[in-house]
Amino acid sequence: MYALAMPTPTTPGPDQESVWDYPRPPALESEDRRIRVVFNDVTIADTTEALRVLETSHPPVYYLPPDDIATEHLEREQQTTMCEFKGRAVYYTLTVGDRSARSAAWGYPDPTARFAELQDYVTFYASKVDECYVGEEEARAQEGDFYGGWITDDVVGPFKGGPGTMGW
Repeated sequence: MYALAMPTPTTPGPDQESVWDYPRPPALESEDRRIRVVFNDVTIADTTEALRVLETSHPPVYYLPPDDIATEHLEREQQTTMCEFKGRAVYYTLTVGDRSARSAAWGYPDPTARFAELQDYVTFYASKVDECYVGEEEARAQEGDFYGGWITDDVVGPFKGGPGTMGW
């Protein structure tokens, strides 16, 4: 049996945080910066009342309140998955005009008690929409799409998700 080598965390600079300092089980906190999602030239979500989930080795995942999402562009899918911490996730296809992105968003309609604040909030895969912003910075997609984190310059890794990282 081979032991998986753990990565060496990047030392955060001023005004940065390391995902290796995030807790497990994950933490849930308010996000005051403006969060925006754009798809096919339409702003799908725009809020200053997001919540972010922080988990060891993962970039933050930003959940947006339903009142700040153009939900008419979301269609719930049959697909569900189970998170040991948050509960059962449901997925949404995003459609604007002639473009669609399957499983572009997900949320927890009935989360566990610890994550009750996430009820009916929705998050988006940065890789499946055209633009995601945290403040004025365009976020980059977490490699691998499994966790759906958004990478910005104020967060350092290395990040779980790419090839060879699943055992971290």
